[in-house]
Amino acid sequence: MTHHPGPSAPTVLLAEDDRPIRSALERALTLEGYAVTAVADGVEAIAAAHRSRPDVLVLDVMMPGIDGLQVCRVLRAEGDRTPILMLTALVETPDRIAGLDAGADDYVVKPFDVEEVFARLRALLRRTTPRPAEDRDDSQVTAADLRIDPAARRAWRGTRELELTRTEFDLLELLARNSGIVLDHATIYDRIWGYDFGPGSKNLAVYVGYLRRKVDEPEGEPLIHTVRGVGYVLREG
Repeated sequence: MTHHPGPSAPTVLLAEDDRPIRSALERALTLEGYAVTAVADGVEAIAAAHRSRPDVLVLDVMMPGIDGLQVCRVLRAEGDRTPILMLTALVETPDRIAGLDAGADDYVVKPFDVEEVFARLRALLRRTTPRPAEDRDDSQVTAADLRIDPAARRAWRGTRELELTRTEFDLLELLARNSGIVLDHATIYDRIWGYDFGPGSKNLAVYVGYLRRKVDEPEGEPLIHTVRGVGYVLREG
């Protein structure tokens, strides 16, 4: 039986050059209730993104011609803030970092569990859906010389504004709201992704490392500290 998503279904633009993976993911996403446009390369992805703004993009990093990182850079340079999930077969941290540096909001490493893809997409879409006013805390958050404006989704370290992806912003806000409190891995995964990716996941460590590069000054006082075997805490000193 063919599943046809309803008119209010979230729209996904999927760009993946590997036909079996593209077909399997398109089918799984459609069955999950998404309205999917699937393309095979970066040129098609940019054209499709311009034609009809999707709710979320899923981009393979390695595609012929224009790869996923270039697609991401082009859209971000145009001011497009659509959430982007990268699919990468590259397991080295620098390659994942490159995806985040291009402006991606999250990534999944191949071979992936489709349930993990669903969880990441739900988290990205949840963060782009405005919450009811009564559920929101839009008050400014300050910790040390860090200042966060949740309503505008902007953050500053001293006078320097931080250029953060959606996931980085949410992680920094969570740590700052709990300044001085050690948050364990499971709590952070649950609050940011709504899903604990298990003890083998390097996802959180990658994001914390990347956030440190953006937040901390080379010679300054680091704000985000690792509590080995437990989690992370934001505090001075």
